[in-house]
Amino acid sequence: MFVKETKPQNRIDTLIGAGTVITGDVSFTGGLRIDGEIKGNVHATGDQSATLVISEHARIEGEVVVSHLVINGSVVGPVISGGFLELQAKARVTGDVQYNTIEMHLGAVVEGRMVHTGQPGKTIELKIASPVKSKSGGN
Repeated sequence: MFVKETKPQNRIDTLIGAGTVITGDVSFTGGLRIDGEIKGNVHATGDQSATLVISEHARIEGEVVVSHLVINGSVVGPVISGGFLELQAKARVTGDVQYNTIEMHLGAVVEGRMVHTGQPGKTIELKIASPVKSKSGGN
């Protein structure tokens, strides 16, 4: 009946520094901040809530799966956030985004579908509406 919400991890346990390039998948628990580049998937593991911070100069080419996610850099690939997703002003995501709760700052860009996954088995897809043209030929 009641769903226990997990608090996001507030502390950063691991840092991938600027100038660092990792080729391969990264799995982590707790808090991870990326200032460098990862060419591979980034997944949080374990049952505890995890936090991933992708800084302004960071870049990930691969799938990102984590409960609490803050993006201010670049992600090329799908993004899945089961808890809270924050897209800061310099965020650039090229790929589909699945989220439960989202905060999107002015200037953030998503080139892909945005799908809300609030309840298991129930999704809402956001689509951009296009102008409807009249069939009668008149204005």
